[in-house]
Amino acid sequence: MARIIVVTSGKGGVGKTTTSAAFAMGLAERGHRTVVIDFDVGLRNLDLVMGCERRVVFDFVNVIQGEARLAQALIRDKRNPNLFVLAASQTRDKEALTAEGVGKVLEELSESFDYIVCDSPAGIEKGATLAMYYADDAIVVTNPEVSSVRDSDRMIGILSSKSRRAEQGLEPIREYLLVTRYSPERVQKGEMLSLEDVQEILALDLIGVIPESQAVLNASNAGQPVILDKESSAGQAYGDMVDRYLGEDLPHRFTQVEKKGLFGRLFGG
Repeated sequence: MARIIVVTSGKGGVGKTTTSAAFAMGLAERGHRTVVIDFDVGLRNLDLVMGCERRVVFDFVNVIQGEARLAQALIRDKRNPNLFVLAASQTRDKEALTAEGVGKVLEELSESFDYIVCDSPAGIEKGATLAMYYADDAIVVTNPEVSSVRDSDRMIGILSSKSRRAEQGLEPIREYLLVTRYSPERVQKGEMLSLEDVQEILALDLIGVIPESQAVLNASNAGQPVILDKESSAGQAYGDMVDRYLGEDLPHRFTQVEKKGLFGRLFGG
């Protein structure tokens, strides 16, 4: 049976789709058969970040409504044979998603995949609650700012009370915290919450810290999950996050202000 992981947040624009794409690619790179699903019906960004937007013929809603078979809608990634994408519909309403329909698709996927990554829309509308409902694990994505952290705290409450696991009295969803767009320099200036502040408020296991990086935007524009940019700090941080999820004990990088070398101090570089 596959492990179902939801990537969620209370606030939009924190990097959920970037994270879903990078995380799914990272699992696939480590040999795990992985599918990533876009639950954001009506907007659909995951296929753009994955670089497969021109290959979408059938989508998640087509499968739920019986207009296409799952095999027709799944798009195999050209870079990694272990990775598949199930795109959202751009033309349907969020009400097209039903608990029963989503459950059937996830059950069918569970038979042939190791991991199912659910890219959730922000907030608590229908796509988001359905993405969370069937989850075994949740990655709560937040920026180090008060409004983002507060909204994430609200999502944690929903995860613990409105999931299938909670309803059936099963072991709770495993929750992990991912802090994105982190800048130690801005934390030092008091413009951003520190990691300690965020962890104190949300009290979740910290699975990763993704530094603020131009590489994230460059990767999105190129239709490449940023984890494939092995030279960038963001790509390396996502790689660390995947390894931690799979059980490795790694220190968090890119969380301190870099000390300048001698020439940097002398010449202000």
